[in-house]
Amino acid sequence: MVEAPQTEEGWFALHDFRSIDWDAWRDAPERERKRAIEEGKDFLKHRELVADAGEGDSGLFSVLGHKADLLFVHFRPALDDLSSIERRFENTALAKFTEQTTSYVSVTEVSGYVSDEYFEDPESVDAGLKRYIEGKLTPEIPDDEYVCFYPMSKRRGEEYNWYDLSFEDRADLMADHGEVGKEYAGKIKQVIASSVGLDDHEWGVTLFGSDPTDIKDIVYEMRFDPASSRYGEFGDFYIGRRFPPADLGAYLAGETVPTGDGDAVDAEGGHGHAHGEGSHHGQGGDGHGHGEGRDHAGSGGGSAHGDHPHGEGEASGEGDHPHGGEEGAGGEGGDDPSDADIRGELADLDIYAGKPSGEDVYATVLYSEADVDELFDEVEGLRGNFDHYGTHVKTAVYEGRVTDRAAVVSIWDTASAAETAAGFLSELPEVVARAGEESGFGTMGMFYTVKPEHQGDFTDTFDDVGEILAEMDGHVETDLMLNVEDENDMFIASQWHAKEDAMAFFGSDEFRETVQWGREVLADRPRHVFLA
Repeated sequence: MVEAPQTEEGWFALHDFRSIDWDAWRDAPERERKRAIEEGKDFLKHRELVADAGEGDSGLFSVLGHKADLLFVHFRPALDDLSSIERRFENTALAKFTEQTTSYVSVTEVSGYVSDEYFEDPESVDAGLKRYIEGKLTPEIPDDEYVCFYPMSKRRGEEYNWYDLSFEDRADLMADHGEVGKEYAGKIKQVIASSVGLDDHEWGVTLFGSDPTDIKDIVYEMRFDPASSRYGEFGDFYIGRRFPPADLGAYLAGETVPTGDGDAVDAEGGHGHAHGEGSHHGQGGDGHGHGEGRDHAGSGGGSAHGDHPHGEGEASGEGDHPHGGEEGAGGEGGDDPSDADIRGELADLDIYAGKPSGEDVYATVLYSEADVDELFDEVEGLRGNFDHYGTHVKTAVYEGRVTDRAAVVSIWDTASAAETAAGFLSELPEVVARAGEESGFGTMGMFYTVKPEHQGDFTDTFDDVGEILAEMDGHVETDLMLNVEDENDMFIASQWHAKEDAMAFFGSDEFRETVQWGREVLADRPRHVFLA
């Protein structure tokens, strides 16, 4: 019997091709189309952020030609993960406007053709080959790339039968075949996944490239190689272009995508996010926000104002806020009417809370009672995923000095990204609602970067201010929270029974004196943000 090469499997892959029922789409009421777009974007953003598994990757592509309109590509550690993804999509409002024209199931693999040594003694393999193999088993989907997918098998004809060849002959043919591919290094990224026993052909081949003619050229040249010319059999070819979930509405409207306006985790999408006004994790009275400058905690929204640095005024959440009580995301101010109200009130106190051009960001803050080191490890893993998205500004863990909880702060360029991020962050260990929540006013986050030589002075002064706050009517709790990675980066989290109580503090001499003193020791202007 001819020897079969050893194999090792990695992530499972699903290529899900969908066509749009354009007649139904045109005839649908505007509200149904809007809902379909929003649910479709949300589903796809969560897939790109791998909210359904600890590892993997996903991508959305437009497809040219009659065979499909959209392609969803998903890589996940388990086949069951892909099954769940497929079924979850069917529960979205977008699904009713689509039909699955075809699909392909496979699993990434490496075989003895790559390295016998890897299977015989993995520890002896050099680091470079290990990285190459890991890349084949756990592939990433490039951003803004063209994609070509096709299934293929090896011929079993009377004259040419791949499976009758010896291992050595097959290995030689594969080596020669690989030499053609090396000529396209840096131009083409390929993912070859086995579908033996999983789908109709034996492999699914996915090629990614920034220039579609490179895809044409590599396939053309390989056709002349004996591994293909004698032994290759191919199914249908599909060509498409990746675009972010944020551009789903633009795609359905017939615009060219990617538009360049969407962030990659959209971020809207997928690029992920949290916020707005008390995002689905909402803060209720407890939210905490931020406004930090991009150069530091990244939150940009806050601004400087006259004598009083004050940030974007995100308005307050009332006690009956739909998200009240649950500790979660808070967002920064857009054009919400309550946002305008609070800005006006601050202006009456001679405190500027404007919205400077170029500093609009959105933030999510959650509190956790988990061990701060354990929490940081969890956040660091999520942050690695968030960093794939252009809309991600910063995610950090802050440790309280007075309270026993830590704060996780995630800052994004878009509200939708912040909202999506809130969904992932809510799964962190021991996320809690604020104990004894009675506040009718969302907490305020004030972000500071302190000059290192004044770090001790700043915390000492905060302790003095904290004593004053403790005696103020309506004050519940205030804590100075420090970034566990940079003790000079901090924010103040305060809680009040009512908005009026907080506004009274902002109008006090104590507040003005503190701000004036702070300007002398801060490396950057403080930025304050109110969260609903």
